[in-house]
Amino acid sequence: MAPYKRDGGLDGCASDQLRPNISPMLAYELYVPLHYNDGRRIDPEKLRALKKRLVDQFGGLTHFRQENEGLWKIGDHTFRDRVEILRVLVNDEGAARKYFTQLKADLTREWEQQDFLIVTRQVSAL
Repeated sequence: MAPYKRDGGLDGCASDQLRPNISPMLAYELYVPLHYNDGRRIDPEKLRALKKRLVDQFGGLTHFRQENEGLWKIGDHTFRDRVEILRVLVNDEGAARKYFTQLKADLTREWEQQDFLIVTRQVSAL
């Protein structure tokens, strides 16, 4: 245990030892539609295959299974979709951006979507 100073802080040497190793990375979140644009339910095997593809490429993912509702408006029409979210954490920004750019094009075509939402943000892990 590190010695405490009278003011409640840590002794200078000990605080260096206890400083967490913070690792910067990117989180990619895929908003996976559960229905085709015409309302038909997407085959669950497509989601299983996508998850396998991501795990094979990046070594892991988090699947947020709760169903979310997405709404967007184009002109006078409001569209609604049901989505689940897959999150992948990566360290190599350049390779990941290239991979996810291609994946977005593939999924838009293969899943018969007008677009496939993938967002990214900087994160860090303790």
